[in-house]
Amino acid sequence: MTEPVIEIRNLHKAYGALEVLKGVDITAPQGHVISLIGSSGSGKSTLLRCANLLEDSQQGDILFCGEPVTWKGRGLSRHPGDHAQMIRIRTNLSMVFQQFNLWAHMTILQNVMEAPVTVLKRDRTEVEASARKYLAKVGIGDKCDAYPAMLSGGQQQRAAIARALCMEPKALLFDEPTSALDPELEQEVVKVIKDLAAEGRTMLVVTHDMRMAREISDHVVFLHQGLIEEQGAPEQIFVNPKSERLRGFLSATVPA
Repeated sequence: MTEPVIEIRNLHKAYGALEVLKGVDITAPQGHVISLIGSSGSGKSTLLRCANLLEDSQQGDILFCGEPVTWKGRGLSRHPGDHAQMIRIRTNLSMVFQQFNLWAHMTILQNVMEAPVTVLKRDRTEVEASARKYLAKVGIGDKCDAYPAMLSGGQQQRAAIARALCMEPKALLFDEPTSALDPELEQEVVKVIKDLAAEGRTMLVVTHDMRMAREISDHVVFLHQGLIEEQGAPEQIFVNPKSERLRGFLSATVPA
């Protein structure tokens, strides 16, 4: 069996006295889609940002393809201790944010090419071919020369997904990728994410879209107040939840 792409063990994260994650374990095997669900403030997005080392955690282990993150310091002063390792892990875990974070002064093609060329130092001609391929893949191959302001929200998010794919990452991290979109634009993005899941890409997805979580996930994790309240296969979580809190959450979020 191959090493998991991402493995998180007993993760704790606090902002001062506020403890947001209180000891969380998550494993993302290669080719699996793990969805994180739960109420606002449950720690879902914080967990994703800790996995990508955008936030420092205070306790616990994070392993990437079996390699543990090296830490310096303890408690609230703990931070990654190997800068080269941190950059390597981040470039292999491409993150798609709720807000699209596209450079307004660059065309869509330039946005997608920027990181592979400047961070990975890849050949510009090779990157351009790859960027055009991924923009076509997400359905906006005709928007290469457009600027972000000329695109709808759904198109901008699809450009952000193409940008993440162009890094050729080992895993994709999605942080509420559809929550800033109108319902009709949301479906454009959901379709792209479903297609990526069907390809067998490793993904960690924080989402409020229970239908998407049920359809794309191999494993669903329900977080409540910084702890895993329940987890399991989509059929178990959505059809036969054991936790009273999960039943209450689903009754409030899943249409009848």
